[in-house]
Amino acid sequence: MLEDILIGSYLAVFGCLAFYGFHRSHLTYLFFKTKNNVPKPQRIFSDEELPRMLVQLPLFNERYVCERLIDAVAEFDYPKDRLEIQVLDDSTDDTTEIAQRKVEEVAQLGFNITLIHRDDRHGFKAGALENGLNMTKSDFVAVFDADFVPPKSILRDTVHFFSDPNVGMVQARWGHLNGDYSMLTRIQSLMLDGHFVIEHGARQRSGRFFNFNGTAGIWRIATIADAGGWHHDTLTEDMDLSYRAQLKGWTFYYLPEIIAPAEIPVEMASFKSQQHRWAKGSIQVCKKMLPTILKADVPFKVKMEAFFHLTNNFAYLLMIMLALLLMPNLLVRTQHGWVEVLLIDLPLFMGTTFSIGMFYVTAHRALYGDIWRALLKVPLLMSLGIGLSINNAKAVFEGILGHETPFVRTAKHGVIENKKDSFAKKSYRAKKGLVSAVELFFAAYFMVTIYFAIKGGHYVSLPFLFIFLFGYLYVGIFSLYQRR
Repeated sequence: MLEDILIGSYLAVFGCLAFYGFHRSHLTYLFFKTKNNVPKPQRIFSDEELPRMLVQLPLFNERYVCERLIDAVAEFDYPKDRLEIQVLDDSTDDTTEIAQRKVEEVAQLGFNITLIHRDDRHGFKAGALENGLNMTKSDFVAVFDADFVPPKSILRDTVHFFSDPNVGMVQARWGHLNGDYSMLTRIQSLMLDGHFVIEHGARQRSGRFFNFNGTAGIWRIATIADAGGWHHDTLTEDMDLSYRAQLKGWTFYYLPEIIAPAEIPVEMASFKSQQHRWAKGSIQVCKKMLPTILKADVPFKVKMEAFFHLTNNFAYLLMIMLALLLMPNLLVRTQHGWVEVLLIDLPLFMGTTFSIGMFYVTAHRALYGDIWRALLKVPLLMSLGIGLSINNAKAVFEGILGHETPFVRTAKHGVIENKKDSFAKKSYRAKKGLVSAVELFFAAYFMVTIYFAIKGGHYVSLPFLFIFLFGYLYVGIFSLYQRR
């Protein structure tokens, strides 16, 4: 009886993960099916018609990158008489003084630029954006986070899509300033490319909802107001507002050919902090918005894609369950043979791993024209995803239980060169916690699991088990090492 329960639970969990994996395959299919549905603006504004544009730069303790961001915005080729820049500073360190000096310098060049400092951080980033909107008469707003270096033509390249009065938001693709800095940044680059190229591309071109990514995009300010404004009750205020606006009937465009380069986290703890915020925020939006979306008068395909999008992080809970069930199943499935492996284990394995590999290889090939480097990175990407499962499962639980936590911004160090010690003495660090110890416990657990797999002759399972082992070791060890 116990054996049946263990095997049944293992297959059920594996099957649910394969279900989400097949959805990635479906997105890849939609990407190819709709690749020629390239959005075009209704018309091109003349220079005299260019609308008033507000650029918001939210900052919180960004001493290493705030000047770089403001300098980049000062290079914009948009008419100065229709450009307004707000540096929205909630900092508690010397970032305020550094940014103020740079703002005064840029103002001397004839820009309409102001620094708006808040002491209370009410609503965190969403609160700062909302506060800034109350002080403008512009028609559109572009948002750029502190880790970005937007190109000078980005406003002119995107604003023409708003010649259609139904367009509420336009999102650019994120580039990578330091994508080759380390193995961690290379894998993150591949993860982000998959999200922007396949997910955004397939969703937008096939008529499904997709989300503003919090930065490197432009909003029609009337759209924000019509959707109810910025809300502070989730950690992913961008995703929340995106769904509310699209339910109101506004059209969103994603423009993959327009690239805004950004700095990728180089420190494991900062990367985990970012992933925790995104995972928890998506679950908060799921609880808040999914019932409304499922009852809304929108096409079935929109509802189903929203379901997968907003519930995707539940896969981390399934990953933890699968990890814990692997050893008991190896111990009880002593009589399974090749037929059972081919009929049950292999299809489930392919559903979870092959679909992921195809997803990211397709994105890499679409951007860079080759697949071999992506093929080498995919096993590492899968290991990193597994290694993050403890961190992100914790985020999912917090989102489900309604546990309130502050908006923790991702530490930026201004690192874009390949220097091993270039962030070691920087002052920003993610907080310590018990998650790394749990990750190393899971690594030890898989060492024992691999021992039993070899002892029991389950050799076909070894590559799968080593991916788990490497993932938990890599994430756990580097989290502790880089916090020294």
